[in-house]
Amino acid sequence: MTNPKIRVAIAALSVSAAGLLATLGAEGFRAAPYVPTQGDVPTIGYGSTVYEDGTRVTLIDPAISKERALQLVRNHKSKDEAMFKASLPGVLLHQQEYDLYLDFTYQFGIGNWRSSSMRTHLLARNYPQACQALLAWRKHAGRDCSQPQNWGPKGCKGVWTRQQKRFSDCMGVQ
Repeated sequence: MTNPKIRVAIAALSVSAAGLLATLGAEGFRAAPYVPTQGDVPTIGYGSTVYEDGTRVTLIDPAISKERALQLVRNHKSKDEAMFKASLPGVLLHQQEYDLYLDFTYQFGIGNWRSSSMRTHLLARNYPQACQALLAWRKHAGRDCSQPQNWGPKGCKGVWTRQQKRFSDCMGVQ
């Protein structure tokens, strides 16, 4: 186990049990496919939008078990993790930073990660600025999720609260 006060080479890190549990808790479990927020895509299990073969989840797909949902998350995180590590050559991170940025890729996608200012700041070793950049990711389907008028039944308050938690956790290790 690494010392939580010391940043280590990203190559030496992998998603922790705490990081996986944070993703599962933030996503919540739904056995049947659903659309989580207005303007979103069909989702199943713990926030999965695609299956291992790349097929997108549809609203007519059969329900899945928690075990199957966990397989989907692990598969997705495994693929994302390799690309995430490759996107940060030479960067040192705390385990908690690693977990929360990897969680970001699960929610927003690796493509958004690669073009994010978080990644740019990390490559420049500007760790607090990378944390601050998390708060820029507050929009979904053209709506600003930090605004109370967008917190209704199919609203996107969860996008904003998840970013605030990531930011708080990130700043907590600076």
